[in-house]
Amino acid sequence: MKLKIAIQKSGRLYEDSVRLLRESGIELSNGINKLRAEAYNFPLEVLFLRDDDIPQYVEDGVADAGIVGENIIYETNKKIKFIEKLGFGKCRLSIAVPKNESYKSIKDLKGKKIATSYPVILSKFMKSKRVQARI
Repeated sequence: MKLKIAIQKSGRLYEDSVRLLRESGIELSNGINKLRAEAYNFPLEVLFLRDDDIPQYVEDGVADAGIVGENIIYETNKKIKFIEKLGFGKCRLSIAVPKNESYKSIKDLKGKKIATSYPVILSKFMKSKRVQARI
């Protein structure tokens, strides 16, 4: 039986994830432009996926574990267990307003329409600040 770990196929976490596995002594077959790679010296299969897909693969049991940003874990809201911060990859989510618009506090966004790639995270944040906006 092989352990299956899902990592990003490209993007900010790809290099550090592969380096972590190699520094752990795992020798991988060349996974460049492949969907999966197998370790030569350990019963491990690495699945290379889009970051948004990793939580679903873990929730469904297709992968036993995954390396993905916390923002993706919180945004996808899947039934998975967060285990450990690995110390690489940083993400900061910010709210931007037009330069000509007055902004003093989050309350200034009440009733505004806000575009985002992270509607779940933003909705929870706005709710915690008691500000209603269209997301």
